[in-house]
Amino acid sequence: MQASATDFEAHSVTARDFVEVSKPRIVVVLVITAVTSYLAATRFDATPDIAWDVDWFKLGFLTLAGALASMGASALNHYYDRDIDKVMERTARRPIPAGRLSAKSVLAYGLGVSALSVVIAWFTLNPMATGMIALGIFFYVIIYTAWLKRSNAWNIVIGGFAGSAASMAGWATVTGSMDLLGFLVGWLVFMWTPPHFWCLAIRAREEYASVRVPMLPVLIGNQKTASYILANTAILLPFSVGLYFLNPGPGLLYAIVAAVSGSLMLLYHYKLTKNPTPEFAWKAYKVTAPYLVVIFVALAVDALFYYKIPI
Repeated sequence: MQASATDFEAHSVTARDFVEVSKPRIVVVLVITAVTSYLAATRFDATPDIAWDVDWFKLGFLTLAGALASMGASALNHYYDRDIDKVMERTARRPIPAGRLSAKSVLAYGLGVSALSVVIAWFTLNPMATGMIALGIFFYVIIYTAWLKRSNAWNIVIGGFAGSAASMAGWATVTGSMDLLGFLVGWLVFMWTPPHFWCLAIRAREEYASVRVPMLPVLIGNQKTASYILANTAILLPFSVGLYFLNPGPGLLYAIVAAVSGSLMLLYHYKLTKNPTPEFAWKAYKVTAPYLVVIFVALAVDALFYYKIPI
């Protein structure tokens, strides 16, 4: 029997809704950090003179497992937050509160996709990379979403490690372990997440307050939060550039990109302390959003064109 146009339209809407609960923008960013960390790690593995020596089988399954992990964890976040999502204007049109998807279907999807990601990683990568992928899911769903988000002002700080796990999974896929440099590269994500997200929290302060989610601006106001953002970025900038001075550590190209992009971020966050309005916070959020992708792409390219000034 031939499907009707109405049936096709309903199917298309459902597919788009499952894509929406997967948070594709986050998926893309985390996959990029994982893949670029993989490429950067090839400079520092057992054959350091051969950068971008890619095992396409492993890189492909790292991409697949990492994407599925992010999709599944995001869906579980949608499921858990369905009660507050329907109250906030920013999230009221999401598939569950809008009635386009049932909570049970999103829960089943999130659990299934998350489990599939770990199974794929276990059989195609290595135990350390698999552990990082599983840890990322655990931190985002359990530590951040279910525990800290509604109970602690430092929710996004501690929960930010979920993003670090993606980078560490990419690094561990090459090295089979987690050395100091791989950990510190992943820590870049951890340090970038709070100042970036707090800009969004300033923008959505009233909405978070309406559902009693203790984001930092709700508790201490926009001005003090802007000061925290600036302080955090002031720590991130020298930390990111300081990786250059490690031995082993990334090279000059990375250091230049880290200095320029970090300085731009610092500038906008300084301006935010002078104008801590929701409008400027939103501008700072959008301007500094590409930082993570830029600095991780720089890490990967730096591994290919590696150079350090002799001291």
